[in-house]
Amino acid sequence: MERALARAGYEVVTAEDGLQAIELAGKERPNLILLDMLLPKMGGQEVLAALKKNPATAGIAVVACTGLSQKNAARLKKDGVCAFLDKSALELDKGSQKLLEAVAGIMRDLPTIVPHQAGVRG
Repeated sequence: MERALARAGYEVVTAEDGLQAIELAGKERPNLILLDMLLPKMGGQEVLAALKKNPATAGIAVVACTGLSQKNAARLKKDGVCAFLDKSALELDKGSQKLLEAVAGIMRDLPTIVPHQAGVRG
């Protein structure tokens, strides 16, 4: 995912674990976070809660990336994600086109799905 997004022109910052993700989000203030739900040290659900609790990161759009079942999508939306990407549906083993299309669509819709996005660098 990282290489495909960077090649497509996105500025990408990668965290090694959940704790680093929270730290980098506060420091970098990205427009969008692709959050894997299965992370070392701190799970994605905990990272999401920490991001949404902190006023400095609460307005950052978070997309849940998971191979877990779709039943989690509703709960994750309630907890603050703006979109849900099912890893198996992205078919990354066949290339990055579906990922790039999904991210482009989410980025295009950000002003609508995250109206308090003003002030976040872009």
